[in-house]
Amino acid sequence: MAMPAMATYSRAFLVALLFSFCLSSIAVKVSYDSRAITINGERKLIISGSIHYPRSTPAMWPDLIKKAKEGGLNTIETYVFWNAHEPLRRQYEFSGNLDIIRFIRTIQDEGLYVFLRIGPYVCAEWNYGGFPVWLHSIPGIEFRTNNPQFENEMQNFTTLIVDKVKHAGLFASDGGPVILAQIENEYGNVMSSYGDAGKTYINWCANLAESLHVGVPWIMCQQWDTPASMIQSCNGWYCDQYQPSSHDVPKIWTENWTGWYKAWGGQDPHRTAEDLAFAVARFFQYGGTLQNYYMYHGGTNFGRVSGGPYIATTYDYDAPLDEFGNLNQPKWGHLKQLHNLLISMEKILTHGVTREIDFGNMMSATIFKYSGKRVCFFGNANNEEDITISFEGTNYTIPAWSVSILPDCFTEVYNTARVNTQTSVMVKSPNKADQGREPYNLLWKWRAEHFEHLKTDSKKKSHPQKDVIYATQLFDQKVITNDTSDYLWYMTSLNIDDNEYSDWKKDVKLQVHTGGPVLHAFVNGKHAGSQWGTNGKYDFVFETNIKLKPGNNSISLLSVTVGLQNYGAFFDDMQNGIVGPVKLIAKNKQQKDLSKNEWVYRVGIHGIEKQQLYKEDCHYNRHWNLENLPTKRMFVWYKTSFEAPLGNDPIVLDLLGLGKGIAWVNGHNIGRYWPSYNADENGCSSTCDYRGAYSNSKCLSNCGESSQRWYHVPRSFLRDEGNTLTLFEEFGGNPSLISVHTVTVEKVCANTYEGNILELSCQGGKVISDIKFASFGDPQGACGSFERGTCESPNSLAVVKKACLGKESCLIDVSESNFEASLCRVFPLRLAVEATC
Repeated sequence: MAMPAMATYSRAFLVALLFSFCLSSIAVKVSYDSRAITINGERKLIISGSIHYPRSTPAMWPDLIKKAKEGGLNTIETYVFWNAHEPLRRQYEFSGNLDIIRFIRTIQDEGLYVFLRIGPYVCAEWNYGGFPVWLHSIPGIEFRTNNPQFENEMQNFTTLIVDKVKHAGLFASDGGPVILAQIENEYGNVMSSYGDAGKTYINWCANLAESLHVGVPWIMCQQWDTPASMIQSCNGWYCDQYQPSSHDVPKIWTENWTGWYKAWGGQDPHRTAEDLAFAVARFFQYGGTLQNYYMYHGGTNFGRVSGGPYIATTYDYDAPLDEFGNLNQPKWGHLKQLHNLLISMEKILTHGVTREIDFGNMMSATIFKYSGKRVCFFGNANNEEDITISFEGTNYTIPAWSVSILPDCFTEVYNTARVNTQTSVMVKSPNKADQGREPYNLLWKWRAEHFEHLKTDSKKKSHPQKDVIYATQLFDQKVITNDTSDYLWYMTSLNIDDNEYSDWKKDVKLQVHTGGPVLHAFVNGKHAGSQWGTNGKYDFVFETNIKLKPGNNSISLLSVTVGLQNYGAFFDDMQNGIVGPVKLIAKNKQQKDLSKNEWVYRVGIHGIEKQQLYKEDCHYNRHWNLENLPTKRMFVWYKTSFEAPLGNDPIVLDLLGLGKGIAWVNGHNIGRYWPSYNADENGCSSTCDYRGAYSNSKCLSNCGESSQRWYHVPRSFLRDEGNTLTLFEEFGGNPSLISVHTVTVEKVCANTYEGNILELSCQGGKVISDIKFASFGDPQGACGSFERGTCESPNSLAVVKKACLGKESCLIDVSESNFEASLCRVFPLRLAVEATC
């Protein structure tokens, strides 16, 4: 079998990449044919990655986009988030990390293209699927169907975005980087639920898109009966077998899921580099020419943007760039090598005539031929057996569940199952003050949350408060809050006269049917119980025993959302909050249904919505207690200050020990926290076999542990000195356990095949300080447990130390000549390395 020769191509690919992706300000014509997207008439291979601007910060954008380019991407994709940009009707927000024009220009500065998915429905595990909640209150509105009220609002926002991008000259037709746009999103998955009106609506969407004259093609993903003016595309783990319905459009993969999102109570999902590369290589083997990673950088659900419900604050997605912007190795590097190789073959992949060979046993070959050149893909979709084939007189062994790529149909340059890039072992390091002092303890102050449980007596009714609503029915929570807060009070009262008190004196049960997902109950001003959904179920019946008194009794129910539904047919109609009935049940089974009582509604938590205790200029800041710090107390505020860690490594808070709540740093909402919610104890494995079809239940870790312990604090949120951390603790916890950490590379490992150039790299200015292990030959084991095999070059350690010690990064030629040894003939030869940063 011919040996890998990635080194021969790497530098040439990089040079080609740097020049071919440069964009100018000259207007270009973007179109398509049956094979590819065309730019000024030339077919292009598009390798794209999703980076969502609101899930990072403007300070992070240049580094993220630069790393994406270095990883071999030529395009960045993003959704446009309607509810973030229009939180209140006709009131718009485009500042900070919502500055979409700045984001696109940052991409343009790196010479990359942009794929703009306007939607404006996005799903994206984003609150309410990206729709502003105020839409729900428009009379007569129905979402995502042939409804004039909805279509008017959708047209208004879509036109607004298009006009902004046009005005900035960012569509390719005006010399900008935006080469593709998307209208709607995955509607084909739910369209049948809307009947004929759904078909009418999707045609309306296409007509709207065409009427905007953006000068670039429009895409509709997961839309199997796409209108003729739109390009159809595929989303999923694998899209190699997908074929568009029309023969006139190219094969496009809008979402290649690099991992999966994290839920409260969920384990950590992982997708291996080998399987992801296999999916990509198969897609291009079978005629694909545009694929987009969802996500390339997932980022963080800052504030209240996560959907769900129950979707966590982290949106890491096991993406090639992790939540904090670090390279997720080996995934980033393994894919980079694949991207560089694919781009080097762009002309033949987009123009070549193909020939298929079926070897049986799920083994196939695809040969591209164009202008006297050939490219071969050998694909083994058997998830158990390595298969040896004979092709034109040479034998090739293709590992199970892998694709080998031979850019000359003779020399194997890349195999998806053979990872020849480093694995980075990341650690969280405790924050240290400067000058080498020891980690310090945070000094806390606190204050209780102020609750005002309203009573519906005649005095209150005669002097109604402007921030409360009175009604004799139970309202959907989102109707009252308009999604301005996670919290809504439902309050009523009940009079027990002396004649009936004996029946309600004891053993009374309060029963509440809620669409949750969290409920706290108070009776006569005292906490009576709390409950939240488990296993992703937010609709439950809450029951607790209560004690009533003769006369007037107040019942106050605090309903808490943890992200609104973001997916499914009619998801917008799913009720949140207390849906009823609300009952009192006596020991003798007598019942009082309170559902049609007069209810008083108050939005929010006093310290959040009224006092805004998280703001640094809050005039209530003098009312904090410095002594007798309470722990395990519900509804309490905590505050401390800390110094920014030195260096430029990403910063995280370890919130283990807290219950549930919201955290702010210097007034920036870093998201909901819920470290007390442990992941399910079942389903994890210490090993992960990349072979076989992936799903989000495969390759799980973190069973039985906090489903999210670490919370990202972007450095742009911090000052050099005197940073303020403010917490609203809802469930009760111990803030003295909180600590500040940085995320960095502790060590790097590699197990690289002969014929490759191995790059080892630390981060944050750190250098390689030690080589723990190095063996060129047939080393055994894995990172952290490498062992020498039966054959080894005696120069292994010396060669690696000479190349790498004291350097932030180094290159090693993995070849017999570099290690100056004539080895026993084992095959294949490999270099295993473990280095400390």
